[in-house]
Amino acid sequence: MSRIPPVLRPEHPQARSLGELAVEFGLDHSGSIDSVEITGVTLSTSDLHPGDLYVGVRGVHAHGASYAEQAREGGAVALLTDAEGAELAKDAGLPIVLVEDPRSALGEIAAWVYRTREDPPLLFGVTGTNGKTSTSYLLEGILRQLGLVTGLSSTAERHIGDLTVVSRLTTPEASEMHALLARMREAGVRAVAVEVSAQALSRHRVDGMLFDVVAFTNLSHDHLDDYADMEEYFEAKLPLFQPDRGKRGVVSLDSTWGELVVEASRIPVTTISATPGVDADWTVEILDEQPAYTEFRLTGPEGRSLSTRVPIIGWHMAANAGLAIVMLVEAGFELEAIGQALEADGGISAYLPGRTERVSGDRGPSVYVDFGHSADAFENTLKAVRRFTEGNVIMVFGADGDRDATKRHEMARVAAENSDILVITDHHPRFEDPASIRATLLEGAKLAEHQPELHEVSPPERAIRVAVGLAKEGDSILWAGPGHQDYRDIQGVRTPYSARDEARAALREAGW
Repeated sequence: MSRIPPVLRPEHPQARSLGELAVEFGLDHSGSIDSVEITGVTLSTSDLHPGDLYVGVRGVHAHGASYAEQAREGGAVALLTDAEGAELAKDAGLPIVLVEDPRSALGEIAAWVYRTREDPPLLFGVTGTNGKTSTSYLLEGILRQLGLVTGLSSTAERHIGDLTVVSRLTTPEASEMHALLARMREAGVRAVAVEVSAQALSRHRVDGMLFDVVAFTNLSHDHLDDYADMEEYFEAKLPLFQPDRGKRGVVSLDSTWGELVVEASRIPVTTISATPGVDADWTVEILDEQPAYTEFRLTGPEGRSLSTRVPIIGWHMAANAGLAIVMLVEAGFELEAIGQALEADGGISAYLPGRTERVSGDRGPSVYVDFGHSADAFENTLKAVRRFTEGNVIMVFGADGDRDATKRHEMARVAAENSDILVITDHHPRFEDPASIRATLLEGAKLAEHQPELHEVSPPERAIRVAVGLAKEGDSILWAGPGHQDYRDIQGVRTPYSARDEARAALREAGW
């Protein structure tokens, strides 16, 4: 079962002339193109619509142009590719438009085909290791409270007004991104929050977009399977702070990398911090922490301030909310108007799926599911959970297979250091041996100074039941990793699975 969500496209696409495209971008071609009209762009033969421009890109195992005949049979009317691809596809029966690097050209061409630069919405882009998704949801929630029809593209979901679909990638391919923006325009969306990963910037997924405001949350150990070291990972984030990507920026100084972003930025930036003693333009001060919310004060230049609450636990969530509000101020919204809208609703109104999401009832242990999958995320969330836990903090987690293995020891060490009972289990093993992943996590856990009660339990369905069986009234269980996701990736197959449902079932079975 693939369980791959659909690509969202405009329902009423406007045809564009392939000949005009070639002229607009100064491209060579073969075959007759003057009478060809295109209504969409795709990199994938599995996502073809009649009238599409199929883009053939060299992949890890094959060149996409080798599937040109299959693309034609699926409805493609032309091929955009490089010289190698043109040779592979010369007998496929499609007119061919040539570019030197199809992937790097894709964003600009998709923007032209879908007309996404014509009357664009307000665009907000958020990058960083942790907090991208939360900041994007909070930003969208506040925009809705201000009365705007909104769009969202995040790790968890895509939103078009009231329509929601599960996401494929943190940031979709450029062709999908511009199709999504075109669909949003049809729905009257006037402001869009986009989560921008480092990979999205490296792989040209946000090409052709100019953000009104971009933001940097933080940087910590992650994705070193894609980047050689932290410096290279950091450098991959910086293009978002260039004039061809963003107009203005907001940078959190809560990690040491924030100052480096400010130094490297070529666009005007303002700074924010929730860390006491840090010199920033805007500061976030925690006023009150309760199991249902975190209240904070945001103070900016000239003493301007706003006090509100975010409907989730943890200082880091207040920091994300403050960042979202300052992004809106930088986009031209009045702080006073934002404050009035939030006050009318009793705080920020936003649902963050799988972000320290409480799935338990009034009786028994508190159970939270969370998407966090880095040491830094573990530490912040465990400390937030600890604050509201009278008894033991129990943690359940596993690690991704075929992803950055260098962070596993530190993830496990932090998990052990901050929990009383630790249950190590499986997550997405993909093509790795799950027992080997668990063994590495156990090694990491034993590096902690504080040693919790330690359990190794597979599969995760049994692990959450073991955790609930060990829990008492007043304890808390944090299940980190799966969060909002509705599948597990096992040997390349997306197997239906829900941490929320499994946790609730475990509680019911235990009599809670």
